[in-house]
Formats: sequence, structure tokens, C-alpha cells
Amino acid sequence: NNWDLVVSALFLSAGGPVPPPPSTASSSSPPSSSTSAFCPVNASSRHIVERQPRMLNFRVEYRQRTVELVLEEGSTVGEIKRILETELAVPVSKMQLKGWKSGDVSDSTLLRSLHLPKNNSLYVLTPDLASTASTSTNSALQDSLNQNFLLVINHREAQRDYNLNFPGSRTIQEVKRNISDLTNIPVRYQQWEGWPTSASDDSMTLALSGISYPCHHLSVCRRSSPATEPTEECSDVHMISDSEGDDFEDASEFGVDDSEMFGVGSSSCRKSPMMPENSENEADALLHFTAEFSSRYGESHPMFFIGSLEAASQEAFYGKARDRKLLAIYLHNDDSVLGNVFCSQMMCAESIVSYLSQNFITWAWDVTKEANKARLLTMCTRHFGSVVTQTIRTYKIDQFPLLLIVMGKRTSNEVLNVIQGNTTLDELMMRLMGAVEIFTAQQQEDIKDEDEREAREMVKREQDEAYRLSLEADRKKREAQEKEEAEQVRLERMRKEQEEEKEAIRLSLEQALPPEPEEEAGEQISKLRIRTPSGEFLERRFLGSCKLQVLFDFVASKGFPFEEFKLLTTFPRRNVSGKRVP
Repeated sequence: NNWDLVVSALFLSAGGPVPPPPSTASSSSPPSSSTSAFCPVNASSRHIVERQPRMLNFRVEYRQRTVELVLEEGSTVGEIKRILETELAVPVSKMQLKGWKSGDVSDSTLLRSLHLPKNNSLYVLTPDLASTASTSTNSALQDSLNQNFLLVINHREAQRDYNLNFPGSRTIQEVKRNISDLTNIPVRYQQWEGWPTSASDDSMTLALSGISYPCHHLSVCRRSSPATEPTEECSDVHMISDSEGDDFEDASEFGVDDSEMFGVGSSSCRKSPMMPENSENEADALLHFTAEFSSRYGESHPMFFIGSLEAASQEAFYGKARDRKLLAIYLHNDDSVLGNVFCSQMMCAESIVSYLSQNFITWAWDVTKEANKARLLTMCTRHFGSVVTQTIRTYKIDQFPLLLIVMGKRTSNEVLNVIQGNTTLDELMMRLMGAVEIFTAQQQEDIKDEDEREAREMVKREQDEAYRLSLEADRKKREAQEKEEAEQVRLERMRKEQEEEKEAIRLSLEQALPPEPEEEAGEQISKLRIRTPSGEFLERRFLGSCKLQVLFDFVASKGFPFEEFKLLTTFPRRNVSGKRVP
């Protein structure tokens, strides 16, 4: 019913057709612009209420000008730009509309899809325009929006200071809501001191509010009554929020609890769960957790390890000593009032994100659901022991979120620190640094031990390698010797075979020779004298009728085969074996 309590009451209490409220506005009736019409559905007392379109207020800043706009949430971003084109005389093509919580959006984006509050603060940049003054103004504005402001906020009743870092793009309303989570003071009951006089609108960004940079001091307390407001005049402005969301933030004024009004707990009404219940795969559950965390708090957050707790422990503890890291286990609970502030101000702070990325393996789990919590306790018992599990059991919901810092040791894993959600950014950083200091000292010892062990193993490997090479050389030497000996045996065998073959040929030629003729034989006889290469002489008588082949066979039978030697005459020098003389 568009948050119209009068219409809702009429709708619930009607026993028959309910006439529409009067169109005239009075102090006891809602304005006619928000009046809803009733029409009967059937004979029963149930009726359908036509909802009026939700209107959004925009405060747009450009250079020294401010434009106030009111549009339906069904409008697009492009329609805002076209209105601003008329008001500011800046072409749409040259205009960049900044300040959206979800980052840059396209002109066709519906405002309804951005889930915007009623009051919004935007600013226009025109980087493509040639004006030097425009460029410098836009640059200064962008720089101030990117600056981080440290707000030191004193909670007067609790006598406690909160040191909170906010980017310049955050609005005053967002600061007040975060303080509401920390102090349990609803926004409409907050009484502030320390805001400058220029910070008169809760939708104004911190960069444009006029607060001191880099640090600004504020104080807050609970107002005694929502109807009374301090009127003392001073340089500081006492601001009471009147923005959307506060109108139904304190249903306790009417004696009704939030959960009774909506039928469910407020956290489950506003948010989808960080992690599905009873997920079979831990990696899928953590992918869902990371996506939901990014959608709530932005993309600038620690890089959560996707995998089981065992895999995260292996990654952190069981590599080389130089590569080991601490394990940071982030335990989230949506039912804790500290969850939003801890995530947005601590876990998403640039210094924390950078420090966790450099020194930690960050693993996360959501314990909002009992099934997921029981699953976590089982994993902790298996990896860290029952003491850690019992410690987690003792923490109450309002002490969450928890950040467990775990260090791996030679025989077991040790939980160095458990950081609760009610810490400050400085305390969180100091405790992380203290854990890293302890871990670094242990890591140096592990590196020294590992280096000594690797040196011993290197010497042993070198000795083993030298021994292997020696054995290999001996083997090759032995194989070469055996091969040489085998070759010698083979050559000797071949030589003997050749000699035996030559001897057989010589004997066969010797036996085939005709008998040497006597000197007194009646036929003509030739007596030949043959000098061998060694200087010895061979003599024999031959019949004049014998052929030269008989002479060649005779010479071959004496060990001078025809294939290897030539038979020459002394004078004139002639090769009688048929070969040319050189």
C-alpha cells in the first residue's frame, strides 16, 4: 500500500466495500495525491488497492549549480539526462552522470532496477567539453569524491569513539545508518554535533558537505523524545534525519516490533542469503557467497578462496616455506547488527583488502543458517581440533562477524587470533599486523630449516649423481673393452680363416703343378730364377712347352698369389702376368 498506514488500516479492517478516503487534505488524513482507490473483487470483504507510482528525489550538482528533480521510479536514466540538458545547457552526448551506488549505468536503465532510496545525490561531469574551468572543476570534484574521510565519532552515552573511514562519495544518510548499526540508535533518534552548517541535507555526499579533510570529529547521542529537538544556536548543526527509510524504522513507537509488522525478520526481508543452505559442493557455496558479497558491498573486497577449507589450508600451509601464508577465516552472520558495518567499513577498506591479499589466504563461510554452521563446526573439528570448535560455539550472534587468523605449524594448526565484529579499522589492522609479525618469525625459522634440509639433500643428490656417473663411466669403459676384445677375436678369426684359405689354395696349386723335369730330359728345358720381394730366390726348371699359367701357379704355391703380386722380367722390364708396369 505504498507505506500508507491509513490505507492499510482501512484495507484490513473493512467489513464490506470501503469508500475511498476524502480527496481534501487535512492534518488527520493523507494528501489527495497519495490516496488509494478501492474496488470490490467479489462479495467478500477483500479489496484491491491500486498503488501510486513511487517518486524519487534527485539532487544533481554541476559546477556551482544544483538542480532538484522528482521522477517516477519507472523512468530511465536517459530521461534524467534529457531534463538536465534543458536545465544546464549541456548536450546529453557530452554528459556523464555519476554518483550511482552500482557504478556507471546506461541511459536505458530503469531507475526501479537500481533499488534507489527516496533521496539521491548525483553529480555531472563533462570531460569532453573544451572549457578549462569545467575541466579543473570536474577534476577537483572527482578527486574529492575519491578521497577517504576519517570520521572520529564519539558515542556520548557509551563513552566510546568509533574511527570510521568513508569515501567522499558516501552520503550523510549512509553514515547515519552505519552508526545506527553500531550504536543501536535509530536514525530518527540520533542527535548529532559537529556537522558543518553546509551539511543540511542527508542526501549530500561527504565530499560536498564541507567536513574537514582528512579527519573530522563528530558526536552522537540518543534524543530523549522524537517530538522535541534542540534549538540552541551554535556553529554546529544538530541534524535529525527525515529521509526515506526512517518513517518505518521505529515501529516501536506504535508498540509493534519490526518482525511482527512484516511477519519475518528484517534481515531476511531485505537480503538474499549469503550462502545457500545444505549446498553439496563447498566451491559452489563459496561462489554464491562471493557473488552476494560483491552485490552488497561492491567489487572491492578480499579475494575469497574458492574451494574447501582443507584445500585452503593446503594452499596456505603446505607449500614451500617462502610461499606460505596465514589463513584468514571470515565467518559471516546476517542476523548480527555489526555485519553491514564490518563488511563495508573493514573488509572492503582498501588497506585491509591489500594487506589480506599480500599476507593471507582468505576463506569465508556463512553461519546464518544452522545447517551451514553445523557443517563449519565439523570442518573445524577435523582440521583444527575440538578446542577451536568449542570457541566458535561460545560466540553470540551480536559478536559476529568473526575473523579467525590461523597459522600452520609443523605438527598442527594454531588459531592465533579471533577478531570480533565490534572492532575498529585501526584495531583490525594492528591485530592483522601482529599476527603477521608472529607468523614471519616462525616463517624465518621454517625457511632456515628448509634451506638446511635442501642443502643436505643437494649434497646427497650430488653424491648420488657422481656415483651414478662413475658407475656409468665404468660400464661404458667395460663395454668398450669387451667390444674391442670381441673385435680383435673376430679379426683374428678372419685372419686365420684367410690364411687357412690361402694355404689350402697354395697346397692345391702345389699339388696341381706338373713334376719338375730333369736337366737331361730330351725336351727343351727353361730354368727360371725368381727374386721375391724379401730378396730370396726361387728356382725351378720348366719344359719349354709349358704355359705361363704353370709358372704363375708355381709362384702362387710359394705364397705369392697371382691376385696380389706381379711377375716382371728384368731386361727388358716387362709384366709377364699381363699387368702394366708403372
